[in-house]
Amino acid sequence: MQGVLAPLQFLVFLISTALVWRFLSTGDGALLATASVIVKTLLLYTIMTTGSLWERDVFGQYLFAAPFFWEDVVSFLVMALHTAYLIAVVGGFLDLHQQMYLALVAYAAYVINAAQFLYKLRLARLDAKSSAPRATQVAGP
Repeated sequence: MQGVLAPLQFLVFLISTALVWRFLSTGDGALLATASVIVKTLLLYTIMTTGSLWERDVFGQYLFAAPFFWEDVVSFLVMALHTAYLIAVVGGFLDLHQQMYLALVAYAAYVINAAQFLYKLRLARLDAKSSAPRATQVAGP
């Protein structure tokens, strides 16, 4: 599931970032930018839920398993920032420009978190490659 949701969330992030920047630069497309951040946030909630279920299956606890402790810590910061955005939109606590800046802060935290996971994935692949049995050459006759 993560293999589908993570790239989808990243694609939505890229589109949403462009829409938010467009709004901040031109004042156009506020509704589309807002909708894109909401969709990105809903995908984030979904990937966090499925990720915690995976963590439970693999490590026996839903979150903060030792191998993913710091990734989960930053994930909670990302979730908090995205949730603050939703609260600001629904409650009207910030003006539209401030909401979009909050979305960009949430997105910056998301990029850091995504980099953490990509780094961890890269390390796992390198470890798997280095521990794979090596083929031995047999000398010919």
